Amino acid sequence: MSTVENKTNGETAFHGVSTGDTTAVYGQGGAVGVRGDGATWHGVVGISASANAAGVSGSNTDGGPGVIGESSKWMGVYGKTDSTTGGAGVMGEGVAGGPGVIGKSQHWHGVYGETSSPAATGAAGVWGDNKADGSGVVGQSVNGAGIFATSKHGPAAVFQGKTVVQGDLEVSGDIRLLGGDLAELFETRPAAAASEPGTLMCLDEDGRVAPSDREYDKKAIGIVAGAGAYRPGLILDAGCGEDVRPIAMIGKVYCQVDASFAAIEVGDLLTSSPTVGHAMKATDPSRALGAVVGKALAPMADGTGLLPIVVTLQ
Repeated sequence: MSTVENKTNGETAFHGVSTGDTTAVYGQGGAVGVRGDGATWHGVVGISASANAAGVSGSNTDGGPGVIGESSKWMGVYGKTDSTTGGAGVMGEGVAGGPGVIGKSQHWHGVYGETSSPAATGAAGVWGDNKADGSGVVGQSVNGAGIFATSKHGPAAVFQGKTVVQGDLEVSGDIRLLGGDLAELFETRPAAAASEPGTLMCLDEDGRVAPSDREYDKKAIGIVAGAGAYRPGLILDAGCGEDVRPIAMIGKVYCQVDASFAAIEVGDLLTSSPTVGHAMKATDPSRALGAVVGKALAPMADGTGLLPIVVTLQ
C-alpha cells in the first residue's frame, strides 16, 4: 500500500510512504527523474535502516556516472563514517579493470589524504596496499618528481626492506651509513664458504679467499664483516656469485685475534697468526711490511676472542 500527502504550509511539502516492497516515491522525466532543492539544508536526504542497503543509490545503465556531486564553494561529494571497524567515509571499487578511485584537479592535488592519528596507530595520510605482487604506491610525472617526500621534523622517507634504485642516485647532502666498515664480496674456496664473521681471510692464487693459517702472510686481504656490534656500512660487488663472503677492507670491524703470542694493546698493529682465521700483534717490523691488516681499538692480555679493530691494510 502507498499513500501520498501534500502539505503547503507544514514541514513536509510531499510525503511518500510504502509499507511493502514497493517504491514510496517514484519520479520519471525526460531530463530529471527526481529533483530536490533545499534553501537552508540538503536538497535530497536518503536514510536507510538496512545494513545491506545504501541511504542513497545512483545507477546509470548507459555509460555515464552513477552519481554526480557538484559544489561551487565546497565538496562535490562528501562522505563521513563513525565506524571503528574499517568503514570508510568514501569507498571506490573497480571490478572489471578500472581504478577504484580517480582524483583530478586543475590547480591542486588530484588526490589529497590527511590524518591526525599518531604514529603509534600506524595510520597514514595516504596508504597503498597491493594484495598481489605489484606496487603498493606508484608515482609518475612528465617533468617533475614521480614521488616527492618531505617532513618538518622527521625523515622525509623511510624504506623498510631491500631498496632497489634503477638509475642514477644524486645526493646533495651527507650520506650517513650506520654500519662500521666498507666491505666487498669475494669468492671463497668451497671449504671456506661458511667462514664466520670476524675471520681473517687471505687470497689464494685464483683470487679466492679462505681463512688465514700462517703468520705475517702478505696475502691477508681483510676480515669477514658482521661480527660483534659492527655491521657493514657498504657492500660492493653485490652481483658476483653465490659462494661469497663480505670482506671488510676499510673501517671498523670485529676480528678474531690470538693474544697468546703477545699481549695486545690499543694501537698495536695486527697481522696474521698461525691460528686459523686469527690475527696477532705484529712484533717483527721486518716481516710486518705488507702483512699488516689492522690496528687494535681495544686491549687483550691473553687468549683468543673477538677484538674491535680498524682495518688498515699495509
